[in-house]
Amino acid sequence: MSRPSRRTPALPEVHFSDYADVRSLHLGSIWIQGSMRLDAPDDIELEYVQRMMAWLLFVDAPSVMRRHAMQLGLGAGALTKFSRRKLRMRTTAVELNPAVVHACRGWFKLPADDARLSVIVADAAAEIRKPKWAGTVDALQVDLYDDEAAAPVLDSADFYRDCRALLTDEGCMTVNLFGRDASYVRSLEQISEAFGETAVWAFRPTREGNTVVLAQHTVSRPDRATLIARADTIQARWGLPAPKWLRVFKPVIASLD
Repeated sequence: MSRPSRRTPALPEVHFSDYADVRSLHLGSIWIQGSMRLDAPDDIELEYVQRMMAWLLFVDAPSVMRRHAMQLGLGAGALTKFSRRKLRMRTTAVELNPAVVHACRGWFKLPADDARLSVIVADAAAEIRKPKWAGTVDALQVDLYDDEAAAPVLDSADFYRDCRALLTDEGCMTVNLFGRDASYVRSLEQISEAFGETAVWAFRPTREGNTVVLAQHTVSRPDRATLIARADTIQARWGLPAPKWLRVFKPVIASLD
């Protein structure tokens, strides 16, 4: 006898708001799920979203365009557009709600799929378990929130182990942790269990309360001079404020000893 199927919860309504020259995406609530500056649609507007690009500190700039980026949760498409258009990477985005994909293409200048871009409508937890993705992703960016924005929708050690299995040896995962129920410590524990404590780095929270955490597939600790040089290159080539990141970004475990 088969088990009865569970009813799929209704997906939230997608809408946008404009304030001056910034357009923001909402999922049935006042919470902002992503933003775009109308006169610079391929730039990354929000500070925490910029920090999701901190994986660039761990690779050499000339290698970036040969790598593969994957976003779990499309938001307003900022990371996807930046990876595809500015970094010129192969880019895959996984989004549960087809209305979000439609909104990004209609309101947020997300380009159509092509040889370097694929937007997949699917449950991220199921999609990333497919064997074809294992060991193929260099930059995994996880930003999975529902319309209440209370805590990440997927936030278990098993989920983060599945994320780690996606990564190449040099690959990094960045995660946006934000929630009204002070879930940061619990989330950090789950990430550390999956990746190992010495593989985890974290930013200080933004003023809005977003904390970006980075986890490496393989632990590496570039020296300060290397990080400074890479940060300067990131700012010069792609306009991201990477030198400022170094003041608010550090390993969770300060020493490997």
